[in-house]
Amino acid sequence: MTMIARAASSLIVLVAASGLSGCGDSSPSEDPAAPVIQLVFSPASVSFGEARNQSVDLRNAGEMAVGPVGLAALEVKDGAGNAVPGASLSVSPLELATLGAGATRTLTLTLNVPGTVGAGEYLVALEARIAGQTAATLGTSFSVVAGDGPVVTALEIGGPSQARQGEVLSYVVSATGDQGESIQDASIAWRVEPGFAGLVTADGDFVGYSVGTASIIAEAGTVADTVDVQVTSRGAPSGSFEVEWNEPIESRYTSDHWEYGDVAFTGTWGCRNVAGGKCGNALFVWDISTPDAPVLTDSVIVDARVVNDVKVRDSGDLAIITHESSTDGLNGVTLLDLSDPRHPTVITRFTAPDLASGVHNVWIDGDYAYLVVDGSVATAGLRVLDVSDPANPQIVGSFYGGGSFLHDVYVRDGLAFLSHWAAGLIILDVGNGIAGGTPGQPVEVSRIVIPGYQVHNAWYWPEAGYVFLGDEIGVPGRVLVVDVSELTTPRQVASFTLAGAAPHNFWIDETAGIAYFSWYENGLHAVDVSGRLLGELDKQARQVTGIQYDLGGVCLASAGTCTWAPQAHAGRVFVSDMNSGLWVLRPTF
Repeated sequence: MTMIARAASSLIVLVAASGLSGCGDSSPSEDPAAPVIQLVFSPASVSFGEARNQSVDLRNAGEMAVGPVGLAALEVKDGAGNAVPGASLSVSPLELATLGAGATRTLTLTLNVPGTVGAGEYLVALEARIAGQTAATLGTSFSVVAGDGPVVTALEIGGPSQARQGEVLSYVVSATGDQGESIQDASIAWRVEPGFAGLVTADGDFVGYSVGTASIIAEAGTVADTVDVQVTSRGAPSGSFEVEWNEPIESRYTSDHWEYGDVAFTGTWGCRNVAGGKCGNALFVWDISTPDAPVLTDSVIVDARVVNDVKVRDSGDLAIITHESSTDGLNGVTLLDLSDPRHPTVITRFTAPDLASGVHNVWIDGDYAYLVVDGSVATAGLRVLDVSDPANPQIVGSFYGGGSFLHDVYVRDGLAFLSHWAAGLIILDVGNGIAGGTPGQPVEVSRIVIPGYQVHNAWYWPEAGYVFLGDEIGVPGRVLVVDVSELTTPRQVASFTLAGAAPHNFWIDETAGIAYFSWYENGLHAVDVSGRLLGELDKQARQVTGIQYDLGGVCLASAGTCTWAPQAHAGRVFVSDMNSGLWVLRPTF
């Protein structure tokens, strides 16, 4: 399902029959009879100090039961308001099904503070949310204190004195004791002034945010040294997107798409501007040999109400489309022969009890297809389908990471990257060799859980050593960057944030170092992701351009931007939009 469907099914406010149950225009404040929702944290704020665990109560001081109540921790910030990569606050439980009038629940708060966080004071807020709206906020603070070490009487910083915005610099410090001896294990605290100028880690890595002079300061006890860095403009590519073509699909919302050669394939999601009917059951086929004038050449009709995903094998001979909400209840996938890609033919529809709850996403890698199965946590997970004989596919492997449903899968270099929602990003060996896994017997290599972040999709860039993650629920939307240069120890190092909406799928042009992020109502955004990544990318002048190609933005509506997914192909960026179908954009950068 999409963000909209999940939100509609999970955010329900339980209220007394006399209030907040109608659909009128009046707000609760205008209706004197409407009960008041009042959630209260006790204490009102928490100081962890150097501790990493605390308890806090959440009380329903209102007149009615409410639920579910979601708990969401925001980003950890330093004193200058900069996000701190890798640091996070987790809360247990994450959700309260209901909280009765006058009832109180105790929550357990846990800080995760990696060693890359330098000495200082930090802030992080916890929100209690009802129907996606903040009902109460708890402010928390914590300290990171430099460890004890030998007495240092002098420090000297070594490192560059110039940098571009977003360029990561590494500094080293020489420490001397009172006998003139060199101290190798001195406890150093790093900071940058002014605080908004950039971010410096406990390892002495600095990334500049603002053009101007940044002072990098190293301290040990009562001694310090400073190096001034001149931060200049990043000089990222500049330009715009030119709209070359769009032809709205009136009867169905558009889901994912895939371009291969001179053909584009677009899936469908339910009915649009149609009362009832059999919608969401089509794959449309487009001739894109003339990119500014695609032509609809064919369609494949299947038993589904959502054809959420379509993928084409690298060899170009096979495509797979997914089924959700089929009328016969079998769901599964359909395999297509692309001997004539403008007119695909059905090889077979594959169903199995394991797939009956629906297949949401798929990835094809050689002779194997990796299927993401819908359903409860008891039935969801990954199924591996052997498609070496497309007419007789067979399930040969499976994996479930526990704790949450699986949403998406991305396979590359013998590794499967599972977007496992609240269970985080899970990396599997499916033939890479790092952990002895195969497609039939996937073996977990590692995982990273980011509290409050629901991992919706992932893109692995092996040359750079990064995985980019999306969360289609949280607003403001954040894409996270995870360093996987050591696959067994992934760690979050950077983020990119935009206000107003959440991101959906994305595509990275690795040769150019440009990421194309779809951002629902905010449209499509091109971001420079070249070089080493650290800190808040949105503060580093990396955004190249963005476009809201349709007037306004309301998802699942009759009009307005609702960007689902981009794909860079043949010098263009093809974009699927839920409301208005396929768009062809030409980047001018």
